[in-house]
Amino acid sequence: MHACQQTIIIVFPSKDRSLGLLSRQSYSVSMSLVLIPLALSAYTHLWNPVGFPNLFYDEGVYMRRAMHIMEGLGPQEAYYYDHPFFGQIFLGGMLTIIGFPESLNPSPGLHSMESLYQVPRALMGILAVIDTFLIYKISERIYKRNVALIASILFAVMPATWFSRMILLDSILLPFLLLSILLAVYTAKSKSEKNNNNTTNNILIVLSGIFLGVAIFTKIPAFTMIPLVAFLIYRNNKRSLRALGMWFVPVILIPVLWPAQSIMAGAFNLWTNDVLWQINRDNAGLPWIVFLLAITDPFIFVAGLGGLAYSFLRRDYFILLWSLPFLAFLAVMGYTNFFYWIPILPALCIGAAKLIVDMIERTKKITQKTLTVAIVSSIIVFGLTSTTLLIVTDVTSAQLESAAYVASYLGGRGSGGGGTGNPTVISNPVYSWIFKYVFEKDNILSDYRDMIYFPVDTAKSRVLLIDDPRFRLDIGSEDNQLLHELYSNTSTIATFKGKVTNFDLGLYPYTSMIENYEGSEIAIRVNNSHS
Repeated sequence: MHACQQTIIIVFPSKDRSLGLLSRQSYSVSMSLVLIPLALSAYTHLWNPVGFPNLFYDEGVYMRRAMHIMEGLGPQEAYYYDHPFFGQIFLGGMLTIIGFPESLNPSPGLHSMESLYQVPRALMGILAVIDTFLIYKISERIYKRNVALIASILFAVMPATWFSRMILLDSILLPFLLLSILLAVYTAKSKSEKNNNNTTNNILIVLSGIFLGVAIFTKIPAFTMIPLVAFLIYRNNKRSLRALGMWFVPVILIPVLWPAQSIMAGAFNLWTNDVLWQINRDNAGLPWIVFLLAITDPFIFVAGLGGLAYSFLRRDYFILLWSLPFLAFLAVMGYTNFFYWIPILPALCIGAAKLIVDMIERTKKITQKTLTVAIVSSIIVFGLTSTTLLIVTDVTSAQLESAAYVASYLGGRGSGGGGTGNPTVISNPVYSWIFKYVFEKDNILSDYRDMIYFPVDTAKSRVLLIDDPRFRLDIGSEDNQLLHELYSNTSTIATFKGKVTNFDLGLYPYTSMIENYEGSEIAIRVNNSHS
């Protein structure tokens, strides 16, 4: 008899299967890590959206333009060609989808006023959470996971994040800009992607161009990002001029829709005049908003600019091309505002994260993991505490109470002005869009500065003025007789004082309150003879 023989075959995983398993594990870890900044960002951007920050003048302008579109009146107002019209198309479209404002059943009460701002500000918060995710993915692709985690956490928790809580064009354009950058980054082929389909790569290139075109179509200063994304497309596609040209076409054609619309409407002269006016406006300039960033968020100011300097030493063109053209544009343009930092806040966060990670990697291997955990935890605790102290405040109470008072004074929706007649309401755009489009009142000036172009005889016509800090600032800086007569021919019938004055502007993080004084004290004024 022959002995029965058994052969045992041991099968080892192939190299490719091992790599696939590691890749899946790495992907799982990456997706788990990104949940940390996303959860933090959801809290810092969606908690108390209507209470902080104050209702800023420009928010009323963009809400008015969104409502203009929702009323079927076209993408562009008949005047004010100061910015392209994609921002109001996007905002109006999103609000239309959810049935705003009818779904809120608005009434002349404080709760309705809160809801009318809570909904669009919540939309801005959702966009900021999306921004956080995109910052993580961009950083992960270029600098690996640790930089991605720290950069997205910085964007999520640091006090400068409150800039993007407002209903602004800068808040709207940022996700489109980040998508353009991310897609440009993903056109780079790694060793495992050598056989990647050229069609897929071409689609990414075109989409990157479309998203940057949309960002520019939202607000023109986004054009300063062209060198960054063009550099990524050119470098990642073997210096192909064809790829660069394919990307460049939508970048140019989409924003051209703005002047093209003005030509079709026979308003090209208005477009030219308003664009030149926008460029030539004067204020404190770049030094002032650098100061505001420093007092609002000293960590981002120091670490972000430190990361920018570090990028210069390392010749890191990604951070440099993202930041320097934009800063140069702000310096040359002259007119700046604190929220103009929004498009380059991600770059400052990524630059700071890269600097921190490289400093950690210079330490001993045995301490690197512990040091990373300690630094990330410290950033979360410090940033979250600082931001929480701001976002739990209520600095809009006077503005909302004023809006509710005037809405009641005029009467409910469609009531024709109640028992007080039908006065011409002159106010900041923060209020006017509510009275005109939500409560459907007549004789509502979109902006008190419309008095300059469409005078109202305050001695003969019944007038109601919302006298807020913004109006007082402009009446003091503009030598306009009509605005002065408007004020002198009216007297106060109600006053509302906000809570922002309760905070010490010299105490961090309440240094941010310097830009939240539009709701400090508001007076409702009517003609002296009709008070």
